[in-house]
Amino acid sequence: MNDFRGDYAALVLDEAVPDDAALLELLRQDPAVLFVDRLELQRANLRSLVPAPGPEVTEERPVWAYYSWRRTVVRLLGPASFRLLRLDRNRNKITAEQQDRLRGVTVGIVGLSVGHAVALALTLEGACGALRLADFDTMELSNLNRVPGTVLDLGVNKAVVAARRLAEIDPYMDVSLWEDGVNTDTVAAFLDGTDVVIDECDSLDVKLSLRQEARRRRLPVLMATSDRGLVDVERFDLEPERPLFHGVLGDVDVESLSGLGAREKIPLVLRILDAGQLSTAMAASLVEVDETISTWPQLGSDVLLGGAQVAAAVRRIGLGQSLASGRCRMDLDEQLDTLSEPATSEPVFAATESEDAGSTAPLDAVDAVLESAALAPSGGNVQPWKIVADDEALSFFLAREHTTEMDVGHRGSLVAIGAALHNARIAAAASGILGDVRLHSGTDPGRPVATMTFADGHDPDLARRYVHMRERTTNRNMGVPAGLDSALAARLVEDAEKEAGRLRLVTERATVTSIGEILAESDRIRFLTPTLHREMIDELRWPPADPIDVGIDVRALELDSAELSTLELLRRPDVMEHVGGQDGGRALGNSTRDRVSSSSAIAVLSVCGRGAADYVRGGQATESVWITAQQHGLAVQPISPVFLYGVERAEFEQLSPRYAGALEGLRRKLVDLIGVGEKESLIMVLRLSHAPAPSVRSARRRDRTGRRTTS
Repeated sequence: MNDFRGDYAALVLDEAVPDDAALLELLRQDPAVLFVDRLELQRANLRSLVPAPGPEVTEERPVWAYYSWRRTVVRLLGPASFRLLRLDRNRNKITAEQQDRLRGVTVGIVGLSVGHAVALALTLEGACGALRLADFDTMELSNLNRVPGTVLDLGVNKAVVAARRLAEIDPYMDVSLWEDGVNTDTVAAFLDGTDVVIDECDSLDVKLSLRQEARRRRLPVLMATSDRGLVDVERFDLEPERPLFHGVLGDVDVESLSGLGAREKIPLVLRILDAGQLSTAMAASLVEVDETISTWPQLGSDVLLGGAQVAAAVRRIGLGQSLASGRCRMDLDEQLDTLSEPATSEPVFAATESEDAGSTAPLDAVDAVLESAALAPSGGNVQPWKIVADDEALSFFLAREHTTEMDVGHRGSLVAIGAALHNARIAAAASGILGDVRLHSGTDPGRPVATMTFADGHDPDLARRYVHMRERTTNRNMGVPAGLDSALAARLVEDAEKEAGRLRLVTERATVTSIGEILAESDRIRFLTPTLHREMIDELRWPPADPIDVGIDVRALELDSAELSTLELLRRPDVMEHVGGQDGGRALGNSTRDRVSSSSAIAVLSVCGRGAADYVRGGQATESVWITAQQHGLAVQPISPVFLYGVERAEFEQLSPRYAGALEGLRRKLVDLIGVGEKESLIMVLRLSHAPAPSVRSARRRDRTGRRTTS
């Protein structure tokens, strides 16, 4: 073992330490020593990290690192800030907590050809905290086809070459060398204090000794062979009775394997590697050893692949993740033979006139009422109703099969039915057939939630809203914050009150921002809760592949190409599970946060009471406010936070067991911020903004409404 590290490790010097300061002064006086100071660039990069590091990191005292073999001194961040910045791009494939855990892993590598690539990969991703490198051999020109050294390293010990490269990547990396290599007498000393053993040596007796001692110490042994991507794992830490080399060599002893020449090793190597699984080129080459070639071939790409494979396996072991004993092959040539054209998604076409939700065909009065009712909004455009008309009345039924997890107690469905009822009243008033409206208690299957009779009633105020009602649509475009006309604000409040609702308008910018943060966090929870995520993704329609008469046309989301591409990732449950496992995903609410910030006002509607009829009234109030706001040039977007219809703790548990407390807290924040009373029920949150017209309007299904004859 080499105890003098100055020829392969950086000498880290702190100017605040007198002895270090004196040495630095001597180095500065040496004209052959180069000083490199790019500290401010490092600090600027450090300050740009997200989330921003605290002062204990940003104010850490810097150091100087002296590389004797380069005659160069480099100014660097201190150890904590250096590590944080260097490994920042590992996130979130490796979390900060996992990175800290891996710092406690010590890896021993015997053989620094493939082993150099392993050590490099482990260092690059910080997959261990300490390395032991053993190799007696020196760099030769013939090594440079696979070992990432240079012609300046010729004649230098392979372990030293590897250690120098690692030190130039991370001067804080703990690396110790065994420049005499490892033999059967020193295996035990080499393995003292190691957690994982990497075997990349050529000596079969050392290979066997490593495994014998590793099994005795219950240490895992890994090996990559640089042919067809074979990686071999022996988990002696989990299976202390496991046979060495998986039993393929039988009962061999160290003495019988020592001193074998290249040709004598071939039969044993073939048993270890499984001759039938060797690549054609490797199998043919083994026949030519000592004849037309000196030893078996290795390619640089295969060696680098082996380094990546073993590093990934070490990471799994270090993190306690699943990794069985055995072997697998990751044959690059075989994979390249399977190249195929990538699946292409159909383009999302622009809207056409034929997709407009309105109808230009002549309608009789009752059919006009039916169609108008069906134009009402609903969460995710699920249209949770069945609307039936005869010659006497219009009946609204709750379609339970079209509900979602967020529709707690079917309250969202009742709000949607209330909006449909309001549309029906407007259409009936315009046709002169408006009759009485009756709201029913309960949501029993087969019984209507609301009915509206047909009579000869007139309501000029309602009738004048007919055209505006049919033009009502959701507009998710970014807006420009502008003042809200006080007369219009008063009119919106009055419209809500006429339908027994209450409207609170928020225009103060700080409060709008606070509401945006609440709604953004709710969206994050929706993405990270498996059931809610699945239902949200199921709502989306991607034309022309999907029908658009139900659900949300992705074009209506008003996303740019980058956001649309990101949505493709967010659709994947495995991605959300990974993000949720780290309690991450702060960006998942950015779209909502940005759109809320671009609003002129946030409208929160509520009603007194929590019965079915109360939520239907709330739906009527919402639709009335929406129509008036759009009529006067405002863009309107409903935002349904996950907690909107939750009231009791058990309901939040039903929505998201993991985030129940957070959802309850978010609802409380919004209620307190807006000033909603304890006896009031939240109905809807609307964005009111000054924005361009929407790209598309949501379509509707015709099979959710119908006529029946009366006797």
